[in-house]
Amino acid sequence: MALPGDTPRHQGSRRKLVAELKEKGIADAAVLEAIGRVPRHLFLNSAFDTHAYDDRPFSIGAGQTISQPFTVAVQSELLKIQKGMKVLEVGTGSGFQAAVLYEMGAKVFSVERIKELYDRTRMLLKSLGYNVKTFFGDGNVGVPSYAPYDRIIITAGAPIVPEGLLGQLKEGGIMVIPLSVGDVEIMKTITKLPDGKLDVKEHGTFRFVPMLEDKG
Repeated sequence: MALPGDTPRHQGSRRKLVAELKEKGIADAAVLEAIGRVPRHLFLNSAFDTHAYDDRPFSIGAGQTISQPFTVAVQSELLKIQKGMKVLEVGTGSGFQAAVLYEMGAKVFSVERIKELYDRTRMLLKSLGYNVKTFFGDGNVGVPSYAPYDRIIITAGAPIVPEGLLGQLKEGGIMVIPLSVGDVEIMKTITKLPDGKLDVKEHGTFRFVPMLEDKG
């Protein structure tokens, strides 16, 4: 369904972006199709409209950014989403990542601790028809009332793996988290094994804004 303000020009730019992501190694068809459907320009200030489908991040205010599409695609692909899975997103930000996961068929629960972004993005997602459950609160704590989750995604550079979030992950579940090392983040997947152990894998370096620390 075409959304108001989503023109043929925007749709053509999305097709080019999807082709670019394929060239960069994104192979999951569900991820590519979702990014091809989500109108990224509507998640940005209109001043960025002509560059909204460039593969780069942009400021969204409050010291935060919307991740570049390649980063969103990588994290989405690493989650290995199946339709109907419950996904906890830590760091709603612009809402773009949540919309992509929703388009992939996930039941998305997203928490944001910056009130300005929470208020703006909650209304935007609703207006665009994305039925994402949004929460204002500390991402380190997660949303335990809806746990356990099949998947957890952290969308900011984390200094450590929050223990509280691991506790909300189902057995067999996957967490995708960019762990800060110096001035870059190492993308990691953490799979919770049946014996309670964790299988950790690395997936290259990225750049994220830092995850806000727990202020108690």
